[in-house]
Amino acid sequence: MLFFVITVLTKGRLNGNKKQMANFYENLPDTPGVYLMKNKKGELLYVGKAAHLRRRVSSYFLKSHESRIAKLVSEIAKIDYIKTDTAIEALILEADLIKKHQPPYNIREKDDKTFPYIEITKEKFPRVILVRGKDKENGIRFGPFTNSTHAKLALKIIRRIFPYSIHPPEKVGTYKKPCFEAEIGLCPGTCIGGITKEEYMKNIKSIKMFLKGEKEKIIAGLEKEMLEYSKKLEYERAAAVKKKLFSLRHIQDVAFITADDFSESGGYRIECFDISNISGEDAVGSMVVFKGSKPLKEDYRIFKIKSVREPNDVAMMKETIMRRLKHEEWTYPDLIMVDGGPTQINAAKDAMNEVGVIIPVVGVVKGPKRKKADIVGALPFEVDDKTVAHIRDEAHRFAIKHHRILRGKEFAK
Repeated sequence: MLFFVITVLTKGRLNGNKKQMANFYENLPDTPGVYLMKNKKGELLYVGKAAHLRRRVSSYFLKSHESRIAKLVSEIAKIDYIKTDTAIEALILEADLIKKHQPPYNIREKDDKTFPYIEITKEKFPRVILVRGKDKENGIRFGPFTNSTHAKLALKIIRRIFPYSIHPPEKVGTYKKPCFEAEIGLCPGTCIGGITKEEYMKNIKSIKMFLKGEKEKIIAGLEKEMLEYSKKLEYERAAAVKKKLFSLRHIQDVAFITADDFSESGGYRIECFDISNISGEDAVGSMVVFKGSKPLKEDYRIFKIKSVREPNDVAMMKETIMRRLKHEEWTYPDLIMVDGGPTQINAAKDAMNEVGVIIPVVGVVKGPKRKKADIVGALPFEVDDKTVAHIRDEAHRFAIKHHRILRGKEFAK
């Protein structure tokens, strides 16, 4: 993995105003990468990964934290960052830097025995499994990873590109028919003895290289292999390699884009938007904010529609979200929900494109019985139906309340 360390020079002190604190993150890119927080002596305090560097780092300075994080923030004098192509590569680089430097705010215990590792076992057909540092070693390990959920997500993504076995040695080749994971392309067929050790070890070698941050070397090797198969007229094998190349170049890590570790502050930030008006008159857009399943009422906002005078909820939705996103001093959400379907979702995406940010967005509509909330699009993380319905209803309630207030004022005039 080729990368450059870039330093964000800071001005002022943390007890200064918001403009001074913004210097810690305002010049960071909104791309995947790793950030390195240092004190005034240049000593490394903390290493973190992010799917959106600027958004993640800004969260340290735009909201309150528990005592350990608050102490870290008080000691920060500068922040370096390293851009990566994808969020999963940021996760791997973060683990490597933590292992190398042992930053004090990363290592909470006296040792790293409680952290998860990815282990490739010493077996004829090595397994790729998640273990704890305290477990007995049975192969080569990569880590430590600070979050087991992220490590599991990484393995899911890797396995889609380079299928591997999780069958214990005594089960390899004993199945009469392919296991379920072989049927969906995750197991390469070790269950039924359907792959040679030589072919299997190619995948294991690629996985090791990927976990070392050597993606470009893998790509170069696969390109060479594909060309050799083509010259031999082995087009089926060439096509299989081409598929791996495409998957490697277009890693689908949307789960990581919304899975930055927000556990210290109580879950994912969800912002839901709704529009209320009568024939375009007295139109307002509401924004309600939830952290996990709990509302953050102090962050609720109402936008009086300015640019739309006719009944056009889609245009009103775009204006509302665009005006919200221009407030970079407000913590950006991990998910945007809109009251409506594909047209409202597209309005939100248009607003994001114009502002230059990328945030997952879904639509919420009432089901046939007007009770259940139907989701339009894919939720990037687990949110139960009850919470989705609650958030949608709260956005609707908040919009109607302020529409009525505005209409009352106009009527009084």
